Amino acid sequence: MIKKARLEKFKNVDIYPVTCQELSKGRTNLEVLDAVLAGGAKIIQLREKDWSKKEIYDLAIEFKKRTILNNALLIINDYLDIALAVQADGVHLGQDDLPVSAARKITDDLIIGASSHNIQEALQAEKDGADYINIGPVFPTKTKKNAGTFVGTGAITKIGEKLKTPFTTMGGINKDNIHLVLEAGAQRVAMVTGINRAQDMVDRVRTLKKIIRDSKDWG
Repeated sequence: MIKKARLEKFKNVDIYPVTCQELSKGRTNLEVLDAVLAGGAKIIQLREKDWSKKEIYDLAIEFKKRTILNNALLIINDYLDIALAVQADGVHLGQDDLPVSAARKITDDLIIGASSHNIQEALQAEKDGADYINIGPVFPTKTKKNAGTFVGTGAITKIGEKLKTPFTTMGGINKDNIHLVLEAGAQRVAMVTGINRAQDMVDRVRTLKKIIRDSKDWG
């Protein structure tokens, strides 16, 4: 029942904020969290590639308290053990992390998201039991080491139409190009700098939510 309730919440996700303190204009991840929740976000992914697991764990405990109060989902990037330890709602796994199939053997309750960069990876993640698949990076992005490698909006249509599982999109998406991913079939749009570098993050989240929900393909 826990998993079912979490997936019901996930169905209503539109904007999907992802943290990166280094790219948040001097603001802490807790400040980012409070802002996006105030803006109406119903999910957040705690993602810090260069932090220690202890640092992420400590922060995740506080994230969990605040997401509960706001009826929002908390997804932990990379670390299934931290997600389980803080009773997060889910974990997001990359291609170099614990395989989705292995994670699914460990937990039935958590939402498991999986990154994909092509149709083969997406379909394999779906087969292995992922609850949602991320397609990306759509555009060049500062949050990936190989910033010049991106899949383009065409991949959203090509991969999305093959999936039975819900999917998200991420990578270089902002308020100026979000219409391109929506036109390609996206419904749940993940962003790092497109939100975290906004002067007014509360307003940015509200604006992005409206753009997504006004899209002809949403819902």
